[in-house]
Amino acid sequence: MDATPDLSNFTRPVGFYIRGFYALQITEYYFTLLAVVYVITLLANFLIMLIIWYAESLHTPKYLAIFSLAVVDVSYSTALIPKAIHTFLFNSRFVYFNACLTQMFFVHYFSSMESFGLCVLAYDRLIAICFPLRSHALNSNAKMMLIIIISWTIPLIVVLIMVALIPPLPYCKTTIVNSYFCDHGPVFKIACGDYSPNWFMACFYTVALYFAPFTFIVVTYMFIINALLKIASTESRWTAFKTCSTHLTLVAIFFIPIVVTYVVAWVNVNIDTDTRIINTSMSATIPPLLNPIIYTLKTEEILEQIKMFIRRRKTRPTF
Repeated sequence: MDATPDLSNFTRPVGFYIRGFYALQITEYYFTLLAVVYVITLLANFLIMLIIWYAESLHTPKYLAIFSLAVVDVSYSTALIPKAIHTFLFNSRFVYFNACLTQMFFVHYFSSMESFGLCVLAYDRLIAICFPLRSHALNSNAKMMLIIIISWTIPLIVVLIMVALIPPLPYCKTTIVNSYFCDHGPVFKIACGDYSPNWFMACFYTVALYFAPFTFIVVTYMFIINALLKIASTESRWTAFKTCSTHLTLVAIFFIPIVVTYVVAWVNVNIDTDTRIINTSMSATIPPLLNPIIYTLKTEEILEQIKMFIRRRKTRPTF
């Protein structure tokens, strides 16, 4: 970590410059693609929320968790993509200090909420498959709401502390952030002086809000697979597996790029900046896009509600 002889003369910078890609020649096309992804993400997730909100038959623990995840998807995408588009399509790379901290908080908060949301869905599948006769008692709407509230509160506290450690840092060398947004790691690593508390919080954030939920999901599916193997009926086993496969797909898409990125960083292997940006940006934008699409196309209850809505529209009298 870098140190300077005297940090008393260094003040908080006015803002930061977002470096973005180093060598990628198709930046404009890439962020145009993200703009299309963002619009589809909003439409699909709002559709899911409306269906669950108005269909009383979907007011169950499972769909409460899906509704919460849809809210997170919309919030996560909104915190990240519009600003990135504005930054790189309109060449507005300077971000004021407080605006940078605001984006840093919301992006990291909703990213960790995405992690916890997938964790909550794994818990729902565990109860439904491993304890089918007691599922209503173990996983009522009230208990699911409590779990969702806890899953929103824990990341809030961790991310608030993590971001609050940024303002005291002195900046004397550069204010260029090697990322496509005000990313926590690239921001504190360009500071002068001792940033070990920031490094510790970054590690704690990663372990507590990503690796711990991912581990929980893996252990959960070990129990689920064991329970599925005990099901005598092949048809019932296949139905349960299809229900789980959608969730596992989302888990893989979200967690694998994050796990690879952080593990590579921890073992001090240099990774190309452009590769890291594409890796993390895909992990941040694709899951919110795919979550509602997968749940819509592979969930019979939601498909049935859409069909019922279309039938009502067709049979409604015209004047």
